[in-house]
Amino acid sequence: MTLIAAAFVAAPAIAADGAALYKDKTCNACHGPKGDKPLMPNYPKIAGQNAAYSEQQMKDIKSGARNNGQTAAMKGVMHLVSDEEIKALADYLSKLK
Repeated sequence: MTLIAAAFVAAPAIAADGAALYKDKTCNACHGPKGDKPLMPNYPKIAGQNAAYSEQQMKDIKSGARNNGQTAAMKGVMHLVSDEEIKALADYLSKLK
């Protein structure tokens, strides 16, 4: 086994980058570049939100457990986000001010 191959085998999985995901998954389109200026007044400000709460809300929207009028826009994109990515997004958002 080469040294490079050994490094890949021994290295832990790289955690998803919440900041990059926020842009790549187009969260900024509705919640603003920093999560504090939503596109519509009825969309939530998500910057600084508790990570566990945000993670659960995103999972509930994805699964359909949360299904009210406010979830329609999110439902269209949540199927593109894995649970690992949801966790990274929630952690990133919790650190924003």
